[in-house]
Amino acid sequence: MSDPEALKQLLEAVAQGVVSPQNALTELKHLAFEAVGDFAKIDHHRQLRTGFPEVIWGPGKTPDHIAQIMQTMGDRHPVVMATRIDVETYHQLQPKVHNLTYFPEARICALIQAPPQVRHRGTISILTAGTADLPVAEEAAVTAELSGFAVNRLWDVGVAGIHRLLSHRHVIEQADVLITVAGMEGALPSVVAGLADCPVIAVPTSVGYGVSFGGVSALLTMLNSCAAGIGVMNIDNGFGAAILAGQILRTAARLR
Repeated sequence: MSDPEALKQLLEAVAQGVVSPQNALTELKHLAFEAVGDFAKIDHHRQLRTGFPEVIWGPGKTPDHIAQIMQTMGDRHPVVMATRIDVETYHQLQPKVHNLTYFPEARICALIQAPPQVRHRGTISILTAGTADLPVAEEAAVTAELSGFAVNRLWDVGVAGIHRLLSHRHVIEQADVLITVAGMEGALPSVVAGLADCPVIAVPTSVGYGVSFGGVSALLTMLNSCAAGIGVMNIDNGFGAAILAGQILRTAARLR
């Protein structure tokens, strides 16, 4: 019982006498969380609180644990996501979880009950500085799409060839939220924020030569940007960027 509309319908059914309080209690008993074996507690209530369901962090979990969590969540959520799933883990999950979809570049496994549809207003545009930033950018893009948002992709428009970015000014101008993904020195978000009239979410990646310190130099560049209106995520956190962009759009829709 994680869908607010379903919860409302259940309460109305109780009020009308169609559903008994005891049966409603049975429906609601896993509202807060549900234990899976002795290794996980699923937060079914998260979507009611935050608007987004819990997502499974793949690394560090065995394929069997991931499969059991996905199967349990699949009974109550139309989309179940597991992030940072490598190909080998996906092949181990396939026979355990039916109807599993794999997005290899994003490294996301998803149990999808119905084809994702755009349910929220606004467009999230995602830009990368280079092709090497694609895994993080695709993690953001797939997360946003599975969460019901319209996504526009623009890859390989880094500042080393800034004419590539400037020739796509319309992408920046038409976006409601921008996610910029960059490694090396991480300069792209500053340039984009100087052109945009919407929030810019900067995602540093661990792409670059040794002195980039696994993305720390890009992170510091983004934090020190002189352009206003930039929020900075942790290194390689495409998932977090997508959720933040979604929260911005959902809040804007509510304020309208």
